[in-house]
Amino acid sequence: MSQDRGPRRPRRLEKYALISASATALSLTASGCVVVHGEREVLPSATRAEAAKALEQFTTAYNAADKAYDASLDADHTAGALAAIDSARLKAGAANHPDGNPAHEPLELTDAKFTIPKKAGWPRWFVADTKANKGGKTRWLLVFTRGGLDDTWEAAYLTLVAPGKVPEFKTDQDGWAEAVPANSTDVSVPPADLSKDYTTYLQDGGKTFADGVHTSSWRALREKRSTRPGLVTQYIDEPLANGDYAPLALRTEDGGALVFFTSRHFEKQTAARGASVPTPNKDVLALTDGEIKQSLTMEFVSNEVALDPADGQVSVLGRVQGLTSGKGE
Repeated sequence: MSQDRGPRRPRRLEKYALISASATALSLTASGCVVVHGEREVLPSATRAEAAKALEQFTTAYNAADKAYDASLDADHTAGALAAIDSARLKAGAANHPDGNPAHEPLELTDAKFTIPKKAGWPRWFVADTKANKGGKTRWLLVFTRGGLDDTWEAAYLTLVAPGKVPEFKTDQDGWAEAVPANSTDVSVPPADLSKDYTTYLQDGGKTFADGVHTSSWRALREKRSTRPGLVTQYIDEPLANGDYAPLALRTEDGGALVFFTSRHFEKQTAARGASVPTPNKDVLALTDGEIKQSLTMEFVSNEVALDPADGQVSVLGRVQGLTSGKGE
């Protein structure tokens, strides 16, 4: 299973690599008016007003898409892992409820706190930490990105974190945060390697990640499920770390980083001779190609948020996973 095959929408998902030196900013100096290249100038990724507007526009689009079960209604406001998960959810919903979502409840995001890094180059991005009327008491962390001045802000990551678990971020005197480069070596695991290391850990274990719901407990659950009588369940885990799936990291006050990253997971259920695979629900069936005779392979995209300390084990604080496709054989 190739690492480069991604569950992506037919959209401009590699747009960041296409941003050129055409984006510029004007700056007045004592010698007159000079051109400062936007991709080299260190600037806040957004104003706080722009961040609030982006969150509002996302929420409006998300609610419209959820109500109608129409992925086109929020396609311009999502990217990366969230786009893959959301579009599949809406596709399944539309297949089972062509007249729209009978259980639609508008999403409300309140108490928004914005952490905006000051950085050079594209993509620009920021984090919105909000309360929601869904998901209990967890905080919703959304990462918004855009690849150019004329692009729409898109939510690329959505993770849910328990109250009190969101760390304090390092900020300058004006309140702007610090982005941690993907290849940074001053944290336990360079952000660029987290997806690869996480999927390796899920397969083989190890000491890179601290015990928790999304690490040791998940491995134990998968081990238990893989040995059920009459049914063999196999797991394959692959990193996703390029384009709109690239990790994004913020410096924390203690010198570590809070990192958002993506992974992909396959679960194949194969029934023993004379037995059958458990019948999946309607949403799984809506995303599954082929007839389920002896086996069902399900593909998931997962986005995680982790505390990557300056030294020590990485702690995965939250994970949101969604089925993106299935194949029956």
